[in-house]
Amino acid sequence: MDKVLVIGRDSVPDRIVLGGGENLSLTLAVLPGTDCDLSLEIDLDAPGASLDLAGIFVCRGSENVSINVNVRHNSGSCISTQLFKGIAGGKARARFNGLIYVAPDSQKTKAYQQCHTILLDGDAVVEARPQLEIYADDVECSHGATSGYLNEDERFYMQSRGIPVQDARRLQMISFLSAVASRLPEELRQQIYDSLS
Repeated sequence: MDKVLVIGRDSVPDRIVLGGGENLSLTLAVLPGTDCDLSLEIDLDAPGASLDLAGIFVCRGSENVSINVNVRHNSGSCISTQLFKGIAGGKARARFNGLIYVAPDSQKTKAYQQCHTILLDGDAVVEARPQLEIYADDVECSHGATSGYLNEDERFYMQSRGIPVQDARRLQMISFLSAVASRLPEELRQQIYDSLS
């Protein structure tokens, strides 16, 4: 099942349980100007369950965005992937707390988590805390987080090819968000891209 939820507009469940062979592709979007405090728990309770979770946020003013995700592998032979991408500017504060829990004897688990953010201004703050808690031996698990600024060399290259600086910055942001934005309906994706000017 593929699902897109816009935080602040759509109802987001506190907990999702996936049984044997069930697949969920879920994309979460936090639009500019939206404050949010999201807590989501997802349980993979039987072999063959799989989760493909992605999230995107753009906060360029004084928004407070907090995303807390707890994915529990309670059974073996399950797969979960998480990819969150965000842009923060102005005086925005964004937090990502993610936990992958692998229960005892949940062998053959595959679980991956990433959170990548771009800071547009020195006053914006981003905190990312990816975490693994593993109690099984035969697993493939990874997690990571990056935070940084737009690449000046890339922007200089585009400017040297005649692209104005504002357009170059916008193209950099679109490119950065595209892995998650491509999962959104065209109208929603365009709304996010329009906010990047």
